[in-house]
Amino acid sequence: METFHVEPREDGDKLIVQYGAMKELRAWIQDKKFFVETQSDLGVKDESIILDTNKKFRDFLEESTGYTAKERLKMAKKEVSSESG
Repeated sequence: METFHVEPREDGDKLIVQYGAMKELRAWIQDKKFFVETQSDLGVKDESIILDTNKKFRDFLEESTGYTAKERLKMAKKEVSSESG
């Protein structure tokens, strides 16, 4: 969670940060899968804060997974199609 330049707090096996337009980001690994939950702060109206938060979130996901947004989307689509078929 170095991307956000804030120290995460721990809640059991989950790491939690608050940054910019995110009220909370929770990240953890379970059954060899990486999970991330976010909660937006809808009170943030400053566009520069929102854009910075979005960029840092994308950077965090890429650093954490090793995959770009395009690659993650492709993998997610593949996962959904294999579950439904």
